[in-house]
Amino acid sequence: MHYFLCAGEPSGDLHAAALIKALADNDPSATFTFLGGDMMAEASGSAPVIHYSRMAFMGFSEVLRNLRTIGANFTTAKKAIEQSRPDCFIAIDYPSFNLKLAAHARKLGIPVFWYISPKVWAWKEHRVKKLRRYVSKMLCILPFEIEFYKKHGMEAVYVGNPSLEEIDGRLEKTPGLRDFCAKHELDAGKPLLALVPGSRRGEIRNNLPIMTEVARRHPEMQPVIAGAPGRPASDYACAAGIPVVYGATFDLMALAQAALVTSGTATLECALAGTPQVVCYRANGSRLSYNIMKLILKIPFVSLPNLIAGRKVISEMLVHLCTPDSVNAELTAILPGAPEREKMIEGYADIRSRLGAHGAASNAARTILTTLRG
Repeated sequence: MHYFLCAGEPSGDLHAAALIKALADNDPSATFTFLGGDMMAEASGSAPVIHYSRMAFMGFSEVLRNLRTIGANFTTAKKAIEQSRPDCFIAIDYPSFNLKLAAHARKLGIPVFWYISPKVWAWKEHRVKKLRRYVSKMLCILPFEIEFYKKHGMEAVYVGNPSLEEIDGRLEKTPGLRDFCAKHELDAGKPLLALVPGSRRGEIRNNLPIMTEVARRHPEMQPVIAGAPGRPASDYACAAGIPVVYGATFDLMALAQAALVTSGTATLECALAGTPQVVCYRANGSRLSYNIMKLILKIPFVSLPNLIAGRKVISEMLVHLCTPDSVNAELTAILPGAPEREKMIEGYADIRSRLGAHGAASNAARTILTTLRG
């Protein structure tokens, strides 16, 4: 069969590459056309129609400045679908662009699968109407998504979470503490405190000062900042004296005694690595912003570990609640010897059990093939 896939960012490229390999393993005749990146190219043995580096526009102003490029990308993608006439179209997250492509594929009578659901359960729930109209089957990687989509009359299948397999693979390759400290010129005699302030300038600007203030209250620990790819040293200037380590965020979290993490996928990675953490999300810090966020969000938590567990496992210090005093209190409660530490680690075990076994990409591939073959 011929498969058309679209991933518009690095994480999508990673997950789509694993799906391509799984489809090829289960379908010896498989051929691929795709929008994506280098990992998808390696897995499929062909070049992308469009590389995701020409598609990854984020934020209103950036999208506005690149409307012509986005329009050209969409025209190119539509033509590629029309010319290749695939047996199915597979969207990997990237909702705004993929929704339009899904509509075009469905118009041509091509079945649509969606792997890595857009977070419509958190916001923009109105998009479910379009998803229901265009998508044959939603391949979910978070267990709680199944009930959400079934409530909206969509066919959804939980295939497992690819992060679980990826994290366990990375844990096997994580260096020892001494080797890690030697490589990054750190003191191996002090326990590490990981500061993970996010990858965007605004996130770093809002959250790192809070994290830094808290870290300075724990001289018994060695704070280390997880530097985001492409971010200049000037972004971390407010944390003078605290080392910044690039390209080693997961190893840092896995080896740390505790972590302060800006909400995002890093919170799930930290949980699967088994490191106690406090979620910090300052976001300009006003009470008004917090109240607006509570109105917009359709979910009781913002961090993936809590959403997966269906209860509070880690503390979420959000907006105006994210202060040095409050974050420090939560951090102190999860340090070695504190009762909340063991409770959090038990919660992490529950999260792992809810995510199930390895093999998300293989399960997704088998589901697609079974559906296509009737």
